[in-house]
Amino acid sequence: MTTNILSRSLHDVGLAAWFGGTLANAVGLNPAAAQATTAGDTGAVANVGWDRWTPVNAAAIGAHLAGSLAQLVGNRGRLGAQRGVGRMALLKTGLTVAALGVTAYSRALGRRVSADTHVPAESGTEPTTSTPGDVAAAQRQLQTLQWVVPALTGALVVVSSYAGEQQRPTSVLQGIVDRVTP
Repeated sequence: MTTNILSRSLHDVGLAAWFGGTLANAVGLNPAAAQATTAGDTGAVANVGWDRWTPVNAAAIGAHLAGSLAQLVGNRGRLGAQRGVGRMALLKTGLTVAALGVTAYSRALGRRVSADTHVPAESGTEPTTSTPGDVAAAQRQLQTLQWVVPALTGALVVVSSYAGEQQRPTSVLQGIVDRVTP
């Protein structure tokens, strides 16, 4: 009997860190940075926090992708044989691509914000009137995108739960029967 414990673990732990870390930073770090004593320190706190999170997030995403690919290979027989598995895999792939795209764009914006660590800010994603224009524009975009990544990765958690349910023996049998009967 073949198991996918390693691939499931990489998939799930990577996704959990990607989702949880970005949500925690949006909920905690960005608003908490506003508690700094000066607007320049606010920007510094947020920038240092996000810059420290970036390598951990990259490792989490890498683990998730490695686990996802290994699961796809491990379940390739079910993709064609069990009704619904292919659609679920396409949905997961689409959500993953979207989450990767938003994460990469957010990081590019974050680099613009953290290029000068002590840029004045109200919070991690709110500029002041003295924030340079290009940084302020990036912060305003990040104010929305900080919620898009957890929304997409949270959706991936839900679809992954559905995928797990599809692997129950009764679901596999029903999916195969549904595939071969008109």
